[in-house]
Amino acid sequence: MKDMQASLEKLRTDAAEAALVRDLATEPGKKALYTMLADHLSKLADEVEQAVSRQRAQSQE
Repeated sequence: MKDMQASLEKLRTDAAEAALVRDLATEPGKKALYTMLADHLSKLADEVEQAVSRQRAQSQE
């Protein structure tokens, strides 16, 4: 469970960093790339968060 939580935190941090790079980028291509990367990492983090929640719920049963 701790591994999943650590992965979740890492994904959230990476998504935030990609969003920061996107905001600082001046080239449209780089802006688009980092937008896509930030969105993808955020979605992955959401999926890990859901898995953690499901696992916690199952362990409480």
